[in-house]
Amino acid sequence: MGSATREALHESLRELDSTGAVGDNGSGRDLTTVSELFAVGRVVARTAHLRSALSDKAAPAEVKRQLVQTVFGSSVSERTLRLVSAAAAGRWSDEDGFVAGLEELGIRAAVQSVGSDVSIEQELFEFGRYVASDAELELALGSKLGDVQAKVALVESLLAGKASPQTVEIVRQLVQQPRGRRIRTLLRYAAGIAADQSNLTVATVTAATPLTEGQLARLRAGLSSLYGRDVKINVIVDASIMGGLRVQVGDDVIDGSVASRLHDLKLQLAG
Repeated sequence: MGSATREALHESLRELDSTGAVGDNGSGRDLTTVSELFAVGRVVARTAHLRSALSDKAAPAEVKRQLVQTVFGSSVSERTLRLVSAAAAGRWSDEDGFVAGLEELGIRAAVQSVGSDVSIEQELFEFGRYVASDAELELALGSKLGDVQAKVALVESLLAGKASPQTVEIVRQLVQQPRGRRIRTLLRYAAGIAADQSNLTVATVTAATPLTEGQLARLRAGLSSLYGRDVKINVIVDASIMGGLRVQVGDDVIDGSVASRLHDLKLQLAG
């Protein structure tokens, strides 16, 4: 992520925080902003001249705000209009960064709109694990040749009654606008944003056997100390690593598995 995009995203997130978590119906759980942000992002992504105009670093911010008003003013809520206008006023590094920024705003707005009893990050992780376990399902959701509306219908049928409306809306967005990313990568990316919005860092821990509560507590404490914030641990049991642990936090990977050490040893012997 370029420095310009990072700053533009930061300003957009400040606007999101300033508008609060309450939706247009005053309930705090309204999905209007979430679905509208995703819809706006899809329109921008598929309309080259609009995408170019709204992400143009040389264009005055007020001109871009007026363009947002002209194009979307009659079709989205006031809150969504404010958020998209604030994003367009930023100086993004490139067009892709602007489109990605709108998507991230939508994911974070979804997290804002749920109660403390719902973990969007956990729901996304569990769905990602389910998808990864079924090659046919992963292909159905991720194939470039698949019908988009069929993918959306499949997501809705799989998650109906099993996940929050916010999570369903996020996954609907991911399959409609993958931007060249694999479905399991998309779900991991969205889960990371959701966790960050909840002030959590997510660690995906792969172990050969299930971890005890004591082991999880010690691991959580160590990682929280290392990263300076609460860490949510998602555990994947995979006997193929033979023993030890593989811990991934964002782009950081700590691989202490037996399989990894044996692989390293083979490379040393071969060299």
